[in-house]
Amino acid sequence: MARIDAPGLVVSISLFVGACQPATTPSGEEDAAGAPPAAETTGQRDAPPPKNWQPRQRNVQPSKAALVRTEDVINDGKTKKPNILVMWGDDVGLWNISAYNMGMMGYETPNLDRIANEGMLFTDAYGENSCTAGRSAFITGQSPFRTGLLKVGLPGSDLGLQPEDPTIAELLKPLGYTTAQYGKNHLGDLDEHLPTNHGFDEFFGNLYHLNAEEEPENEDYPKDPAFKERFGPRGVIRATADGKIEDTGPLTKKRMETVDEEILAGALDFIERAHNADKPFFLWFNPTRMHIWTRLKPESQGVTGQGVYADGLVEHDGHVGQVLQKLDDLGITDNTIVFYSTDNGAEVMSWPDGGMIPFRAEKNTTWEGGFRVPAMVRWPGKIPASVVSNGILSHQDWLPTLLAAAGEPDIKEKLLEGHRAAGKTFKVHADGYNQLDMLLGNGPSARKEMFYFTDDGSLSAMRYNDWKVLFSIQEAHGFDVWARPFTSLRLPKLFNLRQDPFERASEEATMFYDKWTIDRAFVFVPAQAIVARFLSTFKDYPPRQKPASFTIDQVLDKLQEPPTH
Repeated sequence: MARIDAPGLVVSISLFVGACQPATTPSGEEDAAGAPPAAETTGQRDAPPPKNWQPRQRNVQPSKAALVRTEDVINDGKTKKPNILVMWGDDVGLWNISAYNMGMMGYETPNLDRIANEGMLFTDAYGENSCTAGRSAFITGQSPFRTGLLKVGLPGSDLGLQPEDPTIAELLKPLGYTTAQYGKNHLGDLDEHLPTNHGFDEFFGNLYHLNAEEEPENEDYPKDPAFKERFGPRGVIRATADGKIEDTGPLTKKRMETVDEEILAGALDFIERAHNADKPFFLWFNPTRMHIWTRLKPESQGVTGQGVYADGLVEHDGHVGQVLQKLDDLGITDNTIVFYSTDNGAEVMSWPDGGMIPFRAEKNTTWEGGFRVPAMVRWPGKIPASVVSNGILSHQDWLPTLLAAAGEPDIKEKLLEGHRAAGKTFKVHADGYNQLDMLLGNGPSARKEMFYFTDDGSLSAMRYNDWKVLFSIQEAHGFDVWARPFTSLRLPKLFNLRQDPFERASEEATMFYDKWTIDRAFVFVPAQAIVARFLSTFKDYPPRQKPASFTIDQVLDKLQEPPTH
């Protein structure tokens, strides 16, 4: 598919960069637009010409388009550092939030909408295609293929976040931040994987997806205590950075009704304590809504008249509102960056206890429905209000972006060379881009590409600007997307995600799609070159660990390893 050993590959990429005369750069280097090397151009264009179209940031009034210069926002140590509040749902469908669906789904999410109305909403935001992958991409700023955190973490597994991979929390510690994570973690089962061993001062939450938490209540679950001790889920954990770990008890079906209230109470208390201590804080607030199975307290049942998912999401929206109100009450709203999102695309297969999206397919596929997520960010006086951005944004981008906002704009370069923070020295390839210019209205997205990995660790697709090329596809539907293998394609699938963001043409436009693809076959070689450039970064910064597996292949690999003495 993509040859890593071809750094001098000569290709025409005018189609991808959308410019009539792309700049020529030395072999192996990128130009300012982030395009791959192009020693010659053919002038080949799609028809009609794109007329240098760029992703837009809509609803920006001229007086508000650039509230501040980026260099003025980057903290110089003399002004107060911003608080950073990251709030996530779990498996929240983009279209389930009324800021996106405009009320089409029959209920409102006013507090989530408030973040969008007072800040920026993204149409082209990408998580990953499952819980663990999306969360690791955000907190490490690296591709989950690089960290090996692609597969959904299960109780009893020994895979998780490694000490060599820095987190946002660890990198903020030298800048004076107090840090906390409240809610779901899903980055490993062992003590060494807990957030408090990765830069967080305190943690309270669960370690897995909800349907794994309730397994011990299944009538067929083994009664042997030794089995539960070895393979069962741990309870809701309370931990601190000094090494104290408390299991507060199992996350039972009954506790699921109100566990988000426990998480919320801890988060609100942390914010108040940080404010009283006059310390900037980083809080990752991770409630359990809306992962299956939704178990609601009686007061939350039937409030929307639109089913259990809508009822749960409205409850979740209320919790978000309480956190926003706490910022208001403490007078710190203007100095707090608030980012809301979720880990992956919606899990449509469990509908009506599942999300809904217009994109093709769902979680655990590499169609857009597996990766597209809601994303909204607010920073009053810095990020313009009521902006809708079409720029490409990845969860991987938030590490360099938030570090830049906190006063560390060169963290990517420092990590490449070796950077010391939180008592460790980190040397990694951060895959994210600093998107502060885009957030402040001072420029376009720094990201042009996305790479879509399966949870088995195969590169399935890539996007560059408008174009998406799929080298393999998931043809199954429903629960079978977790069971069936991807189908490798001899001729890749091609989509223009501006003309067809929902990837419907290959199924619905059967009269013309094949001809349209063949007429644009010149896309495929440049796509290979872009993939090759990305994969070449793994020569010096290889994957940390092999992704987990639900089958026995890794067991067989271990059995063939020579014994150690």
